[in-house]
Amino acid sequence: MSKKNPNFVAKYVYMRYMKSVKSCLTYVLVVLCTMSVLSCQNTFNNVVKTDDYMYKYEAAKALYFAGKYTQCYELLSQMLLVFKNTDKAEECMFMNAMCYYNIRDYETAGTYFEKYYKTYPKGEYTEQARYYSGMSAYYQSPDPRLDQSATYTALKEIQDFIEFYPYSEKREEVTEILYKLQDRLVQKEYDSAQLYFNLGNYIGNCANGGSNFEACIITAENALKTYPYTDLREDLSMMILKARYKLAKNSVELKAEERYRQTVDEYYGFRNEFPESKYMKEADLIFRQSDAKIKKIEVKLNKKEAKLLEG
Repeated sequence: MSKKNPNFVAKYVYMRYMKSVKSCLTYVLVVLCTMSVLSCQNTFNNVVKTDDYMYKYEAAKALYFAGKYTQCYELLSQMLLVFKNTDKAEECMFMNAMCYYNIRDYETAGTYFEKYYKTYPKGEYTEQARYYSGMSAYYQSPDPRLDQSATYTALKEIQDFIEFYPYSEKREEVTEILYKLQDRLVQKEYDSAQLYFNLGNYIGNCANGGSNFEACIITAENALKTYPYTDLREDLSMMILKARYKLAKNSVELKAEERYRQTVDEYYGFRNEFPESKYMKEADLIFRQSDAKIKKIEVKLNKKEAKLLEG
């Protein structure tokens, strides 16, 4: 909403307030005080101290429309309890949340938006409150390298908004945000899978046995199951293929053949899904090496069987 000049806001407040004003003297005081409330700090302090909450209410709205959000929520903080269970409470609560949102205090704003839509599930501003609650959480979502608790919160808020308002004019916008949030979570999983791959045969972090390559495969596969349409699908799939090959290559003879065969199966799946992949040369090399290893193992096993039969 565009900012309005003090004279316009003063006139707006005056017109609203005059509905409850009865005396000519009060009329003059309202006009004088309201016209100066945005430009005189002393007058604002007087408004803060006054017990005339109806006047405070109109002054707060004037300050809000003028973009004076800090002064606005200072007044609203006094009125939230005073107007509780009145017809003014709903608007005060929503306007208070919007003040914090507009000064980019998204954590506080999100708290107030959530309080609003839980208090007024069918209120006048409930759709907006759910939208801005999601946006507040979205702006708190951190870099993928950091803890993603805020991202999960944002996802829930956005998903709830879409569920409650499937035909909202904001649907396209919040759907794009949903994908961005999912991408951050996928990137987090990709980075974790890459870390396991890079650790390779290091066993210092494998207190309960297992392998870093196995952990890489599980992490990447879970990411693909949870976010099947991610832009990192090709990269995750290739990482799984490489991890399977490394796992087979570093396996004992008893497990090697099966793991090389799993690598070959992974290769065919990768090639079918990404025939023009930028990783295809590397994937083809892994396939040839795995296939050669399988044939060598088969030859070795056949020789052992032949000796047993001869014996």
